[in-house]
Amino acid sequence: MKVNAFNVNVCSEDPERLIAFYENVVGLPRMPQLPGAFMAGTTGFLVDGHSETKGAAKEPQRVLLTFTVDDATAEHHRLEAAGVKFVRPPAREPWGGLVGTFLDIDGNYCQLVEYPKA
Repeated sequence: MKVNAFNVNVCSEDPERLIAFYENVVGLPRMPQLPGAFMAGTTGFLVDGHSETKGAAKEPQRVLLTFTVDDATAEHHRLEAAGVKFVRPPAREPWGGLVGTFLDIDGNYCQLVEYPKA
C-alpha cells in the first residue's frame, strides 16, 4: 500500500468541547480549511462527532494518541497546571526516552514522548 497521508480521527459525543480542549489546553494548531482539524507534526488530527459515540472512552488504553515533544517534563507541568489529569507522569523508559500519559476530557489516553537527545 502506498499511503500519501495519514490522519487520526477521534469521535466524541461533544466534539466542540473536545476541539476546544485540544486547541486551548493542549495547544495544537488548527487547520483552517477543516473544522475540528489540527496538525500534530505532519499528521492530521481530526475531532468529530458520531451518532454511536456516548460518554467517556470505555477502553482508553486501546488507542494511544502520542505527541512527540522536545521537553515532556515541561509539557507535563504546563498541562497539569491547566487541570489536565495525568495517569502517569513522564518517566524514563529502558530505551532512554521519557513517556507520560494524560487523559483528554473524553477519557482518551494521550502520551507525551520525548526521545533521548543524540
